[in-house]
This record gives sequence, structure tokens and C-alpha cells, in this order.
Amino acid sequence: MTTIGIVREWHSDEGWGVIDSDTTPGGCWAHFGSVLMSGYRSLSSGQTVSFEFERGGQDGYDFRATAVWTGDDRPETAAAQEPSAAYGSTLSLQFDGAVGGAETDHVE
Repeated sequence: MTTIGIVREWHSDEGWGVIDSDTTPGGCWAHFGSVLMSGYRSLSSGQTVSFEFERGGQDGYDFRATAVWTGDDRPETAAAQEPSAAYGSTLSLQFDGAVGGAETDHVE
């Protein structure tokens, strides 16, 4: 179901918030992954949004948002994102020579 609501609260550091509307009494829980926008996915308290939701308990709320967007038209999906400096990870492994002169590829 699609409806319009007002963001009651949004926790950017945790990536979730609550949206209020007449069709979701008690509030609708929303995760940043359901926000359909490019870039950093965040909402602001007091912001008007359109959203789709399902009935299902989430952290004490009876409703859970499946898609949230601003504006009149629902984006098909969130826009593809370029790699961000805000989140990234690399791993580099470098091994020393064989221990004790052993010529083995495994450890027992």
C-alpha cells in the first residue's frame, strides 16, 4: 500500500527511523535501505515522504516501510551509486618466508 507521511524521527547514525501517517497508526519503521534516492540515504524529522509499507512487526512497530521516496513519482529503484569514501574496505595480506626453513604450503 502507498501513502504519504511525515518523518517522526530519523537516526542517521543507525540508519533507521519512524514515519507517521493515518494509515500506519503507531508509526511505520523504515530502514535506510528502503529509501529510494541516490547518494547518502537519509531523511529528516518533519520531512514529508511517500512510502509503501507492509504489516509486520519491526522493533515494536506494527508496520515496516518497503520503499520511501520524496517527490510525487516513485523511483523504480535507488540510483546506482558510485563508490563512496564514506564506506570502503581493503585487505592486503603479505606472508613472510617459510617458518623454520620448512617448504610446505599448509599448516597442521
